[in-house]
Amino acid sequence: MNSELIEALNILEREKDINKDVLLDAIENSLVTAYKNHFDKADNVKVNIDRQTGDFAIYAEKEVVEEVENPVTQISLEAANEISRKYKVGDIVNVEIKTKEFGRIATSVAKGVITQKIREEEKNAVFNKYYTKENDIITGIVRKINQGIIVNLGKLDATLTGEDIVPTEKLKPNDRIKVYITEVKEQEKSSIPKITISRTSEQLVKRLFETEVAEIMDGIVEIVTIARDPGSRSKISVRSKNPKVDPVGSCVGVNGSRVGAVVSELRGEKIDIVRYSDNSAEFIVNALSPSKVVSVEADDDEKTAKVIVPDNQLSLAIGRSGQNAKLAAKLTGYRIDIKSETQAKELEEKEKLSSSESEQ
Repeated sequence: MNSELIEALNILEREKDINKDVLLDAIENSLVTAYKNHFDKADNVKVNIDRQTGDFAIYAEKEVVEEVENPVTQISLEAANEISRKYKVGDIVNVEIKTKEFGRIATSVAKGVITQKIREEEKNAVFNKYYTKENDIITGIVRKINQGIIVNLGKLDATLTGEDIVPTEKLKPNDRIKVYITEVKEQEKSSIPKITISRTSEQLVKRLFETEVAEIMDGIVEIVTIARDPGSRSKISVRSKNPKVDPVGSCVGVNGSRVGAVVSELRGEKIDIVRYSDNSAEFIVNALSPSKVVSVEADDDEKTAKVIVPDNQLSLAIGRSGQNAKLAAKLTGYRIDIKSETQAKELEEKEKLSSSESEQ
Protein backbone atom coordinates (compact mmCIF):
# COMPACT_ATOMS: atom_id res chain seq x y z
CA MET A 1 0.00 0.00 0.00
CA ASN A 2 1.66 3.22 -1.07
CA SER A 3 1.31 6.53 -2.84
CA GLU A 4 0.97 4.79 -6.21
CA LEU A 5 -2.22 3.13 -5.01
CA ILE A 6 -3.57 6.45 -3.75
CA GLU A 7 -2.86 8.01 -7.15
CA ALA A 8 -4.61 5.09 -8.87
CA LEU A 9 -7.64 5.62 -6.63
CA ASN A 10 -7.57 9.35 -7.42
CA ILE A 11 -7.71 8.51 -11.13
CA LEU A 12 -10.66 6.15 -10.55
CA GLU A 13 -12.40 8.91 -8.63
CA ARG A 14 -11.94 11.40 -11.47
CA GLU A 15 -12.68 9.11 -14.41
CA LYS A 16 -15.37 6.85 -12.98
CA ASP A 17 -16.93 9.05 -10.28
CA ILE A 18 -16.04 6.48 -7.60
CA ASN A 19 -15.40 8.01 -4.19
CA LYS A 20 -11.82 7.29 -3.08
CA ASP A 21 -12.80 6.93 0.56
CA VAL A 22 -15.38 4.30 -0.38
CA LEU A 23 -12.65 2.28 -2.11
CA LEU A 24 -10.29 2.68 0.83
CA ASP A 25 -13.05 1.44 3.13
CA ALA A 26 -13.44 -1.55 0.81
CA ILE A 27 -9.71 -2.20 0.97
CA GLU A 28 -9.80 -2.05 4.75
CA ASN A 29 -12.68 -4.51 4.77
CA SER A 30 -10.87 -6.78 2.33
CA LEU A 31 -7.81 -6.89 4.58
CA VAL A 32 -10.04 -7.75 7.51
CA THR A 33 -11.55 -10.55 5.41
CA ALA A 34 -8.09 -11.79 4.47
CA TYR A 35 -7.02 -11.84 8.11
CA LYS A 36 -10.13 -13.69 9.22
CA ASN A 37 -9.63 -16.33 6.54
CA HIS A 38 -5.99 -16.75 7.50
CA PHE A 39 -6.57 -16.84 11.23
CA ASP A 40 -9.63 -19.03 11.45
CA LYS A 41 -12.14 -16.18 11.13
CA ALA A 42 -11.02 -14.28 14.23
CA ASP A 43 -13.05 -11.15 14.94
CA ASN A 44 -10.41 -9.17 16.78
CA VAL A 45 -8.77 -7.42 13.83
CA LYS A 46 -8.61 -3.72 12.94
CA VAL A 47 -7.18 -2.03 9.85
CA ASN A 48 -5.98 1.56 9.54
CA ILE A 49 -5.07 3.14 6.18
CA ASP A 50 -3.52 6.58 5.88
CA ARG A 51 -5.77 8.38 3.33
CA GLN A 52 -2.91 10.55 2.14
CA THR A 53 0.08 8.21 1.88
CA GLY A 54 -1.58 4.83 1.48
CA ASP A 55 0.45 3.40 4.35
CA PHE A 56 -1.51 0.85 6.31
CA ALA A 57 -1.28 -1.30 9.40
CA ILE A 58 -3.26 -4.30 10.58
CA TYR A 59 -3.72 -4.80 14.29
CA ALA A 60 -5.10 -7.68 16.29
CA GLU A 61 -6.73 -6.76 19.56
CA LYS A 62 -5.40 -9.20 22.18
CA GLU A 63 -6.14 -9.50 25.84
CA VAL A 64 -3.18 -9.59 28.24
CA VAL A 65 -3.23 -12.87 30.23
CA GLU A 66 -0.90 -14.77 32.55
CA GLU A 67 -1.13 -17.94 30.47
CA VAL A 68 -2.03 -17.91 26.78
CA GLU A 69 -4.72 -20.39 25.76
CA ASN A 70 -5.65 -18.83 22.41
CA PRO A 71 -2.76 -17.03 20.68
CA VAL A 72 -5.15 -15.42 18.18
CA THR A 73 -6.99 -13.42 20.84
CA GLN A 74 -4.57 -13.46 23.77
CA ILE A 75 -1.06 -12.26 24.54
CA SER A 76 1.10 -13.07 27.55
CA LEU A 77 1.97 -10.38 30.07
CA GLU A 78 5.65 -10.88 29.27
CA ALA A 79 5.08 -10.33 25.51
CA ALA A 80 2.86 -7.33 26.17
CA ASN A 81 5.53 -5.76 28.35
CA GLU A 82 7.97 -6.05 25.48
CA ILE A 83 5.68 -3.66 23.60
CA SER A 84 5.14 -1.39 26.59
CA ARG A 85 5.75 -1.74 30.32
CA LYS A 86 2.40 -0.07 31.01
CA TYR A 87 0.32 -3.13 30.18
CA LYS A 88 -1.08 -5.37 32.90
CA VAL A 89 -3.32 -8.44 32.95
CA GLY A 90 -6.77 -7.68 31.52
CA ASP A 91 -5.61 -4.85 29.24
CA ILE A 92 -6.20 -4.90 25.47
CA VAL A 93 -3.09 -4.63 23.29
CA ASN A 94 -3.03 -3.76 19.60
CA VAL A 95 -0.52 -6.13 18.06
CA GLU A 96 0.59 -5.25 14.54
CA ILE A 97 0.36 -8.10 12.04
CA LYS A 98 2.69 -8.31 9.09
CA THR A 99 0.85 -8.94 5.81
CA LYS A 100 3.50 -11.43 4.69
CA GLU A 101 1.95 -13.80 7.18
CA PHE A 102 -1.15 -13.98 4.98
CA GLY A 103 -1.46 -16.98 2.69
CA ARG A 104 -2.10 -16.94 -1.06
CA ILE A 105 -5.79 -17.69 -0.61
CA ALA A 106 -6.29 -14.89 1.87
CA THR A 107 -4.61 -12.41 -0.47
CA SER A 108 -6.80 -13.62 -3.33
CA VAL A 109 -9.89 -13.04 -1.21
CA ALA A 110 -8.75 -9.50 -0.45
CA LYS A 111 -8.20 -8.71 -4.14
CA GLY A 112 -11.62 -10.15 -4.96
CA VAL A 113 -13.35 -7.91 -2.45
CA ILE A 114 -11.57 -4.83 -3.80
CA THR A 115 -12.41 -5.70 -7.42
CA GLN A 116 -16.05 -6.37 -6.57
CA LYS A 117 -16.37 -3.09 -4.69
CA ILE A 118 -14.93 -1.16 -7.62
CA ARG A 119 -17.49 -2.78 -9.92
CA GLU A 120 -20.32 -2.03 -7.52
CA GLU A 121 -19.28 1.57 -7.07
CA GLU A 122 -18.80 2.08 -10.80
CA LYS A 123 -22.29 0.70 -11.38
CA ASN A 124 -23.72 2.92 -8.64
CA ALA A 125 -21.91 5.98 -9.99
CA VAL A 126 -23.32 5.44 -13.51
CA PHE A 127 -26.81 4.76 -12.16
CA ASN A 128 -26.80 7.83 -9.90
CA LYS A 129 -25.50 10.06 -12.70
CA TYR A 130 -28.51 9.27 -14.87
CA TYR A 131 -31.07 8.69 -12.12
CA THR A 132 -30.71 12.36 -11.17
CA LYS A 133 -31.63 13.16 -14.79
CA GLU A 134 -34.86 11.15 -14.71
CA ASN A 135 -37.77 13.39 -15.85
CA ASP A 136 -35.26 15.80 -17.32
CA ILE A 137 -33.55 16.42 -20.66
CA ILE A 138 -30.04 15.46 -21.65
CA THR A 139 -27.99 16.04 -24.78
CA GLY A 140 -26.94 12.98 -26.73
CA ILE A 141 -25.29 12.10 -30.01
CA VAL A 142 -26.95 9.82 -32.53
CA ARG A 143 -24.65 6.85 -32.93
CA LYS A 144 -26.51 4.38 -35.07
CA ILE A 145 -29.90 3.98 -36.74
CA ASN A 146 -31.27 0.45 -37.04
CA GLN A 147 -34.72 -0.63 -35.90
CA GLY A 148 -34.35 2.06 -33.26
CA ILE A 149 -32.16 5.13 -32.90
CA ILE A 150 -29.15 4.52 -30.66
CA VAL A 151 -28.16 7.69 -28.80
CA ASN A 152 -24.92 8.04 -26.84
CA LEU A 153 -25.54 9.89 -23.57
CA GLY A 154 -21.92 10.11 -22.46
CA LYS A 155 -21.16 7.04 -20.37
CA LEU A 156 -23.69 4.77 -22.04
CA ASP A 157 -26.12 4.39 -24.92
CA ALA A 158 -29.92 4.48 -24.90
CA THR A 159 -32.33 3.66 -27.70
CA LEU A 160 -35.25 5.62 -29.07
CA THR A 161 -37.93 3.15 -30.10
CA GLY A 162 -41.57 2.98 -31.14
CA GLU A 163 -43.72 5.89 -30.01
CA ASP A 164 -40.70 7.77 -28.65
CA ILE A 165 -39.43 8.40 -32.18
CA VAL A 166 -40.76 11.45 -34.03
CA PRO A 167 -41.84 9.94 -37.38
CA THR A 168 -41.04 13.08 -39.38
CA GLU A 169 -37.51 13.54 -38.01
CA LYS A 170 -34.73 12.50 -40.33
CA LEU A 171 -31.89 11.93 -37.89
CA LYS A 172 -28.47 10.74 -38.96
CA PRO A 173 -25.31 9.57 -37.15
CA ASN A 174 -23.42 12.29 -35.24
CA ASP A 175 -26.50 14.53 -34.92
CA ARG A 176 -26.65 16.21 -31.52
CA ILE A 177 -30.15 16.00 -30.05
CA LYS A 178 -31.86 16.54 -26.74
CA VAL A 179 -33.92 13.69 -25.34
CA TYR A 180 -36.23 13.40 -22.36
CA ILE A 181 -35.36 10.67 -19.85
CA THR A 182 -38.60 9.01 -18.80
CA GLU A 183 -37.12 6.22 -16.66
CA VAL A 184 -33.82 4.98 -15.26
CA LYS A 185 -33.91 1.43 -13.93
CA GLU A 186 -31.22 -0.89 -12.56
CA GLN A 187 -30.70 -4.22 -14.29
CA GLU A 188 -29.85 -7.19 -12.08
CA LYS A 189 -27.51 -8.93 -14.50
CA SER A 190 -25.90 -5.83 -15.96
CA SER A 191 -23.71 -3.04 -14.66
CA ILE A 192 -25.46 -0.69 -17.09
CA PRO A 193 -28.84 0.77 -16.10
CA LYS A 194 -31.73 0.67 -18.56
CA ILE A 195 -32.59 4.19 -19.66
CA THR A 196 -35.83 4.98 -21.48
CA ILE A 197 -35.65 8.14 -23.57
CA SER A 198 -38.15 10.04 -25.70
CA ARG A 199 -38.29 12.69 -28.39
CA THR A 200 -42.10 12.72 -28.47
CA SER A 201 -42.88 13.46 -24.82
CA GLU A 202 -44.77 16.67 -24.05
CA GLN A 203 -42.36 17.06 -21.15
CA LEU A 204 -39.50 17.52 -23.63
CA VAL A 205 -41.22 20.68 -24.85
CA LYS A 206 -41.77 21.86 -21.29
CA ARG A 207 -38.16 21.31 -20.24
CA LEU A 208 -36.85 23.04 -23.37
CA PHE A 209 -38.90 26.14 -22.55
CA GLU A 210 -37.75 25.98 -18.93
CA THR A 211 -34.18 26.00 -20.21
CA GLU A 212 -34.72 28.91 -22.62
CA VAL A 213 -37.06 31.15 -20.60
CA ALA A 214 -35.57 32.73 -17.49
CA GLU A 215 -39.01 33.74 -16.20
CA ILE A 216 -40.05 30.09 -16.12
CA MET A 217 -36.84 29.05 -14.35
CA ASP A 218 -37.46 31.81 -11.80
CA GLY A 219 -41.05 30.67 -11.21
CA ILE A 220 -42.61 33.91 -12.48
CA VAL A 221 -44.14 32.30 -15.58
CA GLU A 222 -45.73 28.86 -15.43
CA ILE A 223 -46.51 26.37 -18.19
CA VAL A 224 -49.96 25.09 -17.25
CA THR A 225 -50.85 22.59 -19.99
CA ILE A 226 -49.25 21.16 -23.10
CA ALA A 227 -50.71 19.39 -26.12
CA ARG A 228 -48.46 17.95 -28.77
CA ASP A 229 -48.53 16.31 -32.17
CA PRO A 230 -44.83 15.35 -32.28
CA GLY A 231 -42.93 16.68 -35.26
CA SER A 232 -45.84 18.79 -36.47
CA ARG A 233 -47.31 21.14 -33.85
CA SER A 234 -47.48 21.81 -30.13
CA LYS A 235 -49.66 24.12 -28.09
CA ILE A 236 -48.70 25.34 -24.63
CA SER A 237 -50.73 27.46 -22.23
CA VAL A 238 -48.91 29.81 -19.89
CA ARG A 239 -49.73 32.21 -17.08
CA SER A 240 -47.80 34.76 -15.06
CA LYS A 241 -47.65 35.22 -11.30
CA ASN A 242 -46.60 38.82 -11.87
CA PRO A 243 -49.20 41.03 -13.61
CA LYS A 244 -46.39 43.13 -15.06
CA VAL A 245 -44.87 40.14 -16.87
CA ASP A 246 -46.45 38.99 -20.13
CA PRO A 247 -46.25 35.16 -20.09
CA VAL A 248 -46.69 34.77 -23.84
CA GLY A 249 -44.14 37.47 -24.66
CA SER A 250 -41.65 35.96 -22.21
CA CYS A 251 -41.87 32.59 -23.96
CA VAL A 252 -41.67 34.09 -27.43
CA GLY A 253 -38.64 36.24 -26.64
CA VAL A 254 -37.18 39.20 -28.51
CA ASN A 255 -37.79 38.66 -32.23
CA GLY A 256 -38.98 35.14 -31.39
CA SER A 257 -35.54 34.11 -30.14
CA ARG A 258 -36.72 31.90 -27.27
CA VAL A 259 -39.46 30.01 -29.03
CA GLY A 260 -37.18 29.87 -32.08
CA ALA A 261 -34.53 28.00 -30.09
CA VAL A 262 -37.12 25.42 -29.02
CA VAL A 263 -38.47 25.07 -32.56
CA SER A 264 -34.92 24.58 -33.83
CA GLU A 265 -34.26 21.80 -31.30
CA LEU A 266 -37.54 20.16 -32.32
CA ARG A 267 -36.46 20.45 -35.95
CA GLY A 268 -39.17 22.79 -37.19
CA GLU A 269 -42.12 21.68 -35.05
CA LYS A 270 -44.57 24.61 -34.91
CA ILE A 271 -45.46 25.91 -31.45
CA ASP A 272 -48.50 27.95 -30.43
CA ILE A 273 -48.12 29.77 -27.13
CA VAL A 274 -51.45 30.84 -25.63
CA ARG A 275 -52.50 32.58 -22.44
CA TYR A 276 -54.11 30.32 -19.85
CA SER A 277 -57.38 31.49 -18.26
CA ASP A 278 -59.51 30.16 -15.41
CA ASN A 279 -62.47 31.24 -17.53
CA SER A 280 -63.08 28.15 -19.65
CA ALA A 281 -64.67 30.00 -22.57
CA GLU A 282 -61.79 32.47 -22.75
CA PHE A 283 -59.26 29.66 -22.49
CA ILE A 284 -60.93 27.77 -25.35
CA VAL A 285 -60.85 30.90 -27.52
CA ASN A 286 -57.11 31.27 -26.83
CA ALA A 287 -56.47 27.57 -27.46
CA LEU A 288 -58.08 27.70 -30.91
CA SER A 289 -55.69 30.39 -32.13
CA PRO A 290 -54.67 31.37 -34.72
CA SER A 291 -58.34 31.13 -35.77
CA LYS A 292 -60.89 33.76 -34.71
CA VAL A 293 -63.92 32.79 -32.65
CA VAL A 294 -67.40 34.36 -32.68
CA SER A 295 -68.78 32.70 -29.56
CA VAL A 296 -68.21 29.89 -27.08
CA GLU A 297 -70.81 28.06 -25.02
CA ALA A 298 -68.97 25.94 -22.43
CA ASP A 299 -70.40 23.37 -20.04
CA ASP A 300 -67.95 23.16 -17.16
CA ASP A 301 -69.68 20.14 -15.62
CA GLU A 302 -69.70 18.05 -18.78
CA LYS A 303 -66.41 19.50 -20.02
CA THR A 304 -67.90 20.23 -23.44
CA ALA A 305 -67.95 23.38 -25.53
CA LYS A 306 -69.83 24.58 -28.59
CA VAL A 307 -67.77 27.02 -30.62
CA ILE A 308 -68.90 29.21 -33.52
CA VAL A 309 -66.32 30.69 -35.89
CA PRO A 310 -66.61 32.90 -38.98
CA ASP A 311 -67.26 30.94 -42.18
CA ASN A 312 -63.83 31.78 -43.55
CA GLN A 313 -62.17 30.59 -40.32
CA LEU A 314 -63.71 27.10 -40.08
CA SER A 315 -60.92 25.22 -41.83
CA LEU A 316 -58.30 27.14 -39.83
CA ALA A 317 -60.07 26.43 -36.54
CA ILE A 318 -60.34 22.73 -37.29
CA GLY A 319 -56.91 22.50 -38.88
CA ARG A 320 -55.48 19.97 -41.29
CA SER A 321 -56.81 16.53 -40.38
CA GLY A 322 -58.50 18.18 -37.41
CA GLN A 323 -55.15 18.91 -35.77
CA ASN A 324 -55.90 22.39 -34.39
CA ALA A 325 -59.19 21.31 -32.86
CA LYS A 326 -57.67 18.15 -31.37
CA LEU A 327 -54.76 20.02 -29.81
CA ALA A 328 -57.08 22.71 -28.44
CA ALA A 329 -59.30 20.03 -26.92
CA LYS A 330 -56.34 18.33 -25.29
CA LEU A 331 -54.91 21.63 -24.08
CA THR A 332 -58.16 22.71 -22.41
CA GLY A 333 -59.55 19.32 -21.41
CA TYR A 334 -62.87 20.09 -23.15
CA ARG A 335 -64.61 18.24 -25.99
CA ILE A 336 -64.98 21.01 -28.54
CA ASP A 337 -67.65 21.08 -31.26
CA ILE A 338 -66.77 23.70 -33.89
CA LYS A 339 -69.24 25.08 -36.39
CA SER A 340 -69.19 27.99 -38.81
CA GLU A 341 -71.74 30.82 -38.47
CA THR A 342 -73.68 29.46 -41.44
CA GLN A 343 -73.72 25.93 -40.02
CA ALA A 344 -74.84 27.25 -36.64
CA LYS A 345 -77.71 29.21 -38.23
CA GLU A 346 -78.81 26.22 -40.29
CA LEU A 347 -78.77 24.04 -37.19
CA GLU A 348 -80.71 26.63 -35.23
CA GLU A 349 -83.36 26.82 -37.96
CA LYS A 350 -83.69 23.03 -38.09
CA GLU A 351 -84.11 22.91 -34.31
CA LYS A 352 -86.80 25.61 -34.47
CA LEU A 353 -88.61 23.77 -37.25
CA SER A 354 -88.39 20.48 -35.39
CA SER A 355 -89.69 22.16 -32.22
CA SER A 356 -92.56 23.77 -34.09
CA GLU A 357 -93.60 20.47 -35.69
CA SER A 358 -93.49 18.68 -32.36
CA GLU A 359 -95.78 21.33 -30.79
CA GLN A 360 -98.33 20.83 -33.57
